[in-house]
Amino acid sequence: MQDALSQGPAFILCLVFMLALVVVVHELGHYFAGRWFGAGVESFSVGFGRSIWERTDRHGTRWRINWIPLGGFVKFVGESQLPSDVGKIESGPAGRPYGELGVGARSVVSIAGPAANFLLAIVLFSIIIGFNGDYKSKVEVAGLVDSQPAIAAGLEVGDILLTVNGLDIERPADVPRAVLMTSGEEIDIVLERGGNRLILPITPIQTIRDNGLGQMMPHSTIGIMLGVVEGTEQTSRVGPLEAVGRGVAQTGFVLDTTVTMMGRLITGREPLASLSGPVAIGDTGRRLYNRTVGRDDISFWVGLQSFFWNMLGISAAVSIGIGFFNLLPLPILDGGHLVFNAYEAVTGRVLPEKVQEVALMAGLGLLMTLFVFITWGDILETGLFGGAVG
Repeated sequence: MQDALSQGPAFILCLVFMLALVVVVHELGHYFAGRWFGAGVESFSVGFGRSIWERTDRHGTRWRINWIPLGGFVKFVGESQLPSDVGKIESGPAGRPYGELGVGARSVVSIAGPAANFLLAIVLFSIIIGFNGDYKSKVEVAGLVDSQPAIAAGLEVGDILLTVNGLDIERPADVPRAVLMTSGEEIDIVLERGGNRLILPITPIQTIRDNGLGQMMPHSTIGIMLGVVEGTEQTSRVGPLEAVGRGVAQTGFVLDTTVTMMGRLITGREPLASLSGPVAIGDTGRRLYNRTVGRDDISFWVGLQSFFWNMLGISAAVSIGIGFFNLLPLPILDGGHLVFNAYEAVTGRVLPEKVQEVALMAGLGLLMTLFVFITWGDILETGLFGGAVG
């Protein structure tokens, strides 16, 4: 516990960096879309609670940095974000009340935040790929874990993995990506053995194991240890256009995985412990710092570079997760506002204020309950109450 507390600055800085980047981009998406349609903006806030810093611009918009760095929001004039906002019109900011915008315009504003998150992920992945190049190698089975699916499926040490679950294996990291979210489902492994091509069906299982940062997390696994075939490693430069293309592909893969995970959570095939919140994000950054910059066997500069690129990758993944989460059709979220807009588009009238209040109150209660549940699990994982500390 003392070790975890002593690394509080690393935890806070990582949390603030990732959430500030992702949240500010998300809210800027809403802000610029709203301003494009002429909406008045009451405030643009980073964080929640009381203001640390605040200024009002020439349009009457309050730009705020608040004490609790766990999110942020844009508040348009007359927009109902909370139950207390319903029917309330702020005075002062220049522009039209949010309700006076057409259904289409308001829908664009709602979508703009998540869209900005997906665009940020594409940019970050493209930068990572463009600067670091493309690493490829042949991947072989270096070992087998007792009583795991790989042995039952007939895999052997020395097998060269060609595809797993339809994904081409071009580096060791591709294997866990290919089996992610597949526990209990039969998939195919295409491999090379003694110059022959074989196809083996295998059913991954779910296990709780170290994710490489000291955090014990549920994973789908087939029970193999991976190695690189000697002499097959190569790193090539990637041009800007190809980097962007790969950034789009990587964003699509992470988004598809996120959608799959949500479906498996709803159907009970994945535990709720798979969900992570702000505390887990900060703790991941702290652990990553320890395993890069905090190492004694490499120079500070090498460790810092590794930390930087990994943080960008995590930020991209977090951005996708926040973008997708906000599209869920729950009141309070952007997806909930799209549902309200759809009702208005179909019926030709605004959802009654009382119904909006009840829906927003229910949505707020559900999100707060989920936040407390996820945060408590994340706190336990940090090791503050006797668990392992990474």
